[in-house]
Amino acid sequence: MKPVTAEQMRELDRRTIEEAGIPGRILMQRAGRGVARAVELLARLRGGMEEPVLLAAGKGNNGGDAFAAALFLKRKGFVCEVWLAGRRADVRGDAVGYLEEVEKAGIPLKELPEEEDWVQAEESEWGVVVDGLLGTGTRGAPRGSVAAAIAAINRAGERAPVVAIDIPSGVDADSGVVSGEAVYADLTVTMALPKIGLLEQAVRDFVGSVQVVDIGIPASFIQEAGVDAAVELVSAQDLRAWFPRRRAVSHKGDYGHVLLLGGAPGYSGAICMAARAAVRSGAGLVSVVVPRGIAAIVAAAVPEAMVTGEDETESGSLSAGIWERWRNRLDRYSAVLAGPGMTRHQQTLVLLRNFLRECPCPMVFDADAISVFEGQPHWFERARAPLILTPHPGELARLLVMSVAEIQSDRRKSAEHAAEVSEGIVVLKGSGTIISAQGRPSRVNLSGNPGMATGGCGDVLAGLMVGLLGQGVPAYEAASAAVFFHGWAGDFAAWRKSQRGMTALDLVEELPAAYRLVSTR
Repeated sequence: MKPVTAEQMRELDRRTIEEAGIPGRILMQRAGRGVARAVELLARLRGGMEEPVLLAAGKGNNGGDAFAAALFLKRKGFVCEVWLAGRRADVRGDAVGYLEEVEKAGIPLKELPEEEDWVQAEESEWGVVVDGLLGTGTRGAPRGSVAAAIAAINRAGERAPVVAIDIPSGVDADSGVVSGEAVYADLTVTMALPKIGLLEQAVRDFVGSVQVVDIGIPASFIQEAGVDAAVELVSAQDLRAWFPRRRAVSHKGDYGHVLLLGGAPGYSGAICMAARAAVRSGAGLVSVVVPRGIAAIVAAAVPEAMVTGEDETESGSLSAGIWERWRNRLDRYSAVLAGPGMTRHQQTLVLLRNFLRECPCPMVFDADAISVFEGQPHWFERARAPLILTPHPGELARLLVMSVAEIQSDRRKSAEHAAEVSEGIVVLKGSGTIISAQGRPSRVNLSGNPGMATGGCGDVLAGLMVGLLGQGVPAYEAASAAVFFHGWAGDFAAWRKSQRGMTALDLVEELPAAYRLVSTR
């Protein structure tokens, strides 16, 4: 999904109202409904449906979206309060009608026009806090009561999750620059299209995860807007085409057979988590090849998978000698994953070179399957079939013989360079994961959270990715979809169990809920 500037979004709104004949009030209603749905989901996952929701509103359209959201939340049974950073008489535009409806509905509304009003505002326990103060047209540092309101939201955010409408107040929609006070959001619900400032790495702490709400801007208007296609946001809307309804008359052979290679003594957990994610991906069949010494462990951990124990090196990793037995079996599989827990043994390199040159089906190389090619990115050019590489910054730094600081200084440029020299699809993991491929715009994923910075989460991503690839999803789209689902599964796990308390296996269990963002079945 292409990002837009604030001016481009204003023009799209104008055309929708004036040319498509959709009133601004209806666009505001749709925005409010989208915000309310996000708040409801967040509250349900946290088990906080009974806790009140605070909606902090400004005087413009952003505040109007908050008023509309309050009405939907009340109908859903939530207890809401609206705190206005100004006076009723200051509210303008379509927001006026929704403010009046809020009052008629009996939703408490406080006028807090002065800075001290927010400082002295009573402290309450909130289930969710909604930021509807400033919209995309605001420039410069917030002042007066709005700045005080932002500080109050951030204080409340120490005890409750914060949902920002369109863009966190205080963040510049075009540049991502934060000039003064700014809201730290856990989730940003942005309307119609992502704002380009949301994609800047510097604002990740403020933005949280990003959800795009369709408010009915005609697709033809978006195509005519001339937005920059150099970078895109991974979004549910763009992925739905790859997850159609399954046919009633179908069987497991219709949904792919994936092969995973990895594991070694002390690293059996990595291949187990990858295999469990592959099973959860919807793949019809999952086979796993591991060193003989850990085969029983893996088989017990993933009973749905077919586990084969194979010859091993003196250190217990897979022997390169297995290639002669497996080279003629590869036409049975629809995708292959190599790497989780594999170790960087010299025989790992020999085995993987054979797979690169001769494997006829798409592959995912993760973890040690990347690191073992240290300083040799051009080796990946020899891949016979589409190849996805999933490095974290350290692994990409080793591959390209750069420092981690250099990689992180411009993540998009680093991923694009790696895609160019490897001729593969590169998924640079981390906050704001980048998906790059030659001839395609780079994509940024804005789901996920710091709780995912724990062992095994990368293995889950790799297993999910090979499972989607094996079901026939094209490589670039499979990489994008896996990153999207993985991030949202991480968010669902964190909201349900906390960032500190979640584990990689919690992500696996939340994958079915993440799929619901794209498919109803």
